[in-house]
Amino acid sequence: MKKNLSDFFSNKKVILGMIHLAGGNVGEKVTRALSEIDIYQEEGLDGAIVEDYHGSLVDVENTLKVLSKDLFEIKIGVNTLRDPYLAFELANKYRASFIQFDTIQASAGDENNPKRFNEQLYNSLREKYPHIFVFGGVRFKYIPPTGKTLEEDILDGMSKCDAIVTTGEGTGIETPTQKLRDFRNIMGNFPLIDGAGVNDRNIVEQMSIADGAIIGSYFKRGDTKARVDKQYVKKLVDLVRG
Repeated sequence: MKKNLSDFFSNKKVILGMIHLAGGNVGEKVTRALSEIDIYQEEGLDGAIVEDYHGSLVDVENTLKVLSKDLFEIKIGVNTLRDPYLAFELANKYRASFIQFDTIQASAGDENNPKRFNEQLYNSLREKYPHIFVFGGVRFKYIPPTGKTLEEDILDGMSKCDAIVTTGEGTGIETPTQKLRDFRNIMGNFPLIDGAGVNDRNIVEQMSIADGAIIGSYFKRGDTKARVDKQYVKKLVDLVRG
């Protein structure tokens, strides 16, 4: 059964901050993650996604373990790039509210790739953990195309997740406004999330089309290994909420 975005997040336009797990060692990665989540919460973000971008799966679990002790009220999500399906297990174990899948579709000509999207496994996990909200990637950065039409891709994606996430060509690269419009025209009221390249120059226009944004690079002044800059977070939140 599909879940509504408003059941999980109180704001009409949802802003989610990325936690890239940068740092010199395990302790520093977790400590920095907690400090960044604290900033996100203080500045009014709706959620934070713990991702193994610069860390390991162990770093993700160690961070979630601390967060599960009710130190934060902000919604916590999980994105495990090295093993996407593990996100379901970790979210359930540590009471995270949602997960992000970079793609919920198989690429064309990818049949022999061991990392190809496993729809059977994905569906079984969706059934096992029906309470977990899923942000699913459709025509996401770095993911080869499926070979289907845009409408086919989107309708397929809508059948598999609770909110669709799409991006431009890469990390920190703006999602074309026309791409968001094309998605919206097909999706109707189904939740649409801008997954990359959101900044202070484009957020107002992009949030007039999308229902939310996942932001990482901008909050760190373009360097995913840097620390979150609180003033950058505040500026973007003020633009959306003001």
